[in-house]
Amino acid sequence: ASRVMVASRNYGDFANEATFEIKKCDLHRLEEGPGTTAVMTREEGLHYYKTMQTIRRMELKSDQLYKQKIIRGFCHLYDGQEACCVGLEAAIKPTDHVITAYRAHGFTYARGVPVREILAELTGRKGGCVKGKGGSMHMYTKNFYGGNGIVGAQVPLGAGIALACKYFGKNEVCLTLYGDGAANQGQIFETYNMAALWKLPCIFICENNRYGMGTSVERAAASTDYYKRGDFIPGLRVDGMDILCVREAAKFAAEHCRSGKGPILMELQTYRYHGHSMSDPGISYRTREEIQEVRSKSDPITLLKDRMVNNNLASIEELKEIDVAVRKEIEEAAQFATTDPEPPLEELGNHIYFNEPPFEVRGPNQWIRYKSVS
Repeated sequence: ASRVMVASRNYGDFANEATFEIKKCDLHRLEEGPGTTAVMTREEGLHYYKTMQTIRRMELKSDQLYKQKIIRGFCHLYDGQEACCVGLEAAIKPTDHVITAYRAHGFTYARGVPVREILAELTGRKGGCVKGKGGSMHMYTKNFYGGNGIVGAQVPLGAGIALACKYFGKNEVCLTLYGDGAANQGQIFETYNMAALWKLPCIFICENNRYGMGTSVERAAASTDYYKRGDFIPGLRVDGMDILCVREAAKFAAEHCRSGKGPILMELQTYRYHGHSMSDPGISYRTREEIQEVRSKSDPITLLKDRMVNNNLASIEELKEIDVAVRKEIEEAAQFATTDPEPPLEELGNHIYFNEPPFEVRGPNQWIRYKSVS
């Protein structure tokens, strides 16, 4: 009966869209910034909700698989920060480009990689998005360049992608992400300089989750105004727990770049619920109470859910049905990720160069030869 009621309300009683007040962004070297209202359609809201809920459940399943020793090695989870990747993706085009650091699972999913391929990559199986050879920190798909393990090293790469966009005359932008822990890296400031000189269509995005590994931003940085760090580059400080704030700010930033004004810097103020990585319990440098307070007051999924229900864009029953479907999808993906075979050894020699004819690669000893294919 509840299913019939929800279905009938879909067409009759729900609003098609609603307008929301959002937090004003702090500005640097900008006369005006994104607006303080945002329109969200019912269809958009349901899509955002499902996407964020999927990322949340995927990360919780990754936590479980890691503790069961099915996932090994480095693993940095993204739960709590879902509004960042989903809001950014909502503001750009599929032809635009994204490069990020090692907390990459959410971006990989937002860019279109199925959950089963992400979890299979985490478990090192051949059905993974990079055939089990990349793991947690190195996932890729079209116009998504990882997942990079060296702190801050993806920032100059992002500027290079933006340079290619400009060189080939494409009206595309590159979102170049890094964390507050990487924000003090010298290579980032060198990249700011080149990007500003060449007016590259690059949006530098600092995901400030308040802790670089176990060190709070106040102990790591003489200035925590990361959106001003570009100095001569305009900047925005955004509520990174509100998907609509992120979306509107990213739309503004993308338009800034596409109009030929050069780079812009965004600081997304967000929070991670897990520790820095799976080896970090996350409570030695912050309290459980702090984490719980953020969960209760600023959770991005709860905020979106309340907005949708309170503005008649969806019903609680409908969102619960989405939750059930998401849990089912995650369980099926986990089943695939734990039963899919590992890649064969000869796969080690493949994908060394792009678009090259096959050539021989020596294996673990001189008598074993693999044929490398692109």
